[in-house]
Amino acid sequence: MRAMVLDRPGFPLELRDLTDPSPGVGELLVRVRACAVCRTDLHIVDGELPAVRLPLIPGHQIVGTVEKIGAEVQGFAIADRVGIPWLGWTCGDCAYCKSDRENLCDRAKFTGYTCDGGYAEAVVADARFCFRLPANYDDAAVAPLLCAGLIGYRALRKTDSAERLGIYGFGNAARIITQVARAQGREVCAFTRPGDVAAQRAAIDIGAVWAGGSDQAPPRRLDAAIVFAPVGSLVPIALRNLVKGGRVVCGGIHMSDIPSFSYRDLWEERSIESVANLTRRDATEFLEIAARLPLRIETETFSLADGNEAVARFRDGTLRGTAVLVP
Repeated sequence: MRAMVLDRPGFPLELRDLTDPSPGVGELLVRVRACAVCRTDLHIVDGELPAVRLPLIPGHQIVGTVEKIGAEVQGFAIADRVGIPWLGWTCGDCAYCKSDRENLCDRAKFTGYTCDGGYAEAVVADARFCFRLPANYDDAAVAPLLCAGLIGYRALRKTDSAERLGIYGFGNAARIITQVARAQGREVCAFTRPGDVAAQRAAIDIGAVWAGGSDQAPPRRLDAAIVFAPVGSLVPIALRNLVKGGRVVCGGIHMSDIPSFSYRDLWEERSIESVANLTRRDATEFLEIAARLPLRIETETFSLADGNEAVARFRDGTLRGTAVLVP
């Protein structure tokens, strides 16, 4: 198989010919049909997350078909279409796993980070963490749902019943979750880079009731806010725009340092919470929602060999939609 391989953070990926992996007990060999590029991939490639395995094949928004089935796997057949997300394995025995918090498992493995991912023509995955995909999306369109959608949905869940929701950083996750929030009857205020009129127009087009720069205040205070942008300075800003008892949810795996802020901004039972990874419950619930709505997903496809271009254009902010590698 061909794969884009990371040997050293901060350097381009290399296209290589490798031997197809073989599925072990409880695993599937999946022939990759699409793999969306995620901001977490940038953090890994750029070295903003510690390198825990090198060489590494990145990618964790994987869509493919089952090609081989390992021993003890049930519920899958050859040619089934499946999705493979960031969370790739958990122990099932620790206190976190036994309390419906497998996303915090101390021994967890992550697709495209601690185990090889989908910037390749084939990948091996634990069958327990492979999911049936809604039939009303093609391969490229459904791929971003496997992280931007799933992590976004977990962040949305943490806002509880907030009716007025602010979203800071209007990228892939924000575009998806705005549509879900609007379908739930919530109002969404979108915050972009100051002066980014195009992004603000796109936010209104996708369902936001107001859009402005992150340096602006919304028309009314927010019940909750989600910060998808990896910019710590947005957290105190979001806090100051909340009602009493409001919550700021930080939706990324990496963020720059949060600057100090006045206790007054936190007082009156406002809170800050982070989102770490996802659970299989998140995946099942969200994919059922996606099948019902459906969601508008904009993508721009690249060949596997053009993986470096896709990553660079994501980094530069010049994509027209989610970058998707198609082997």
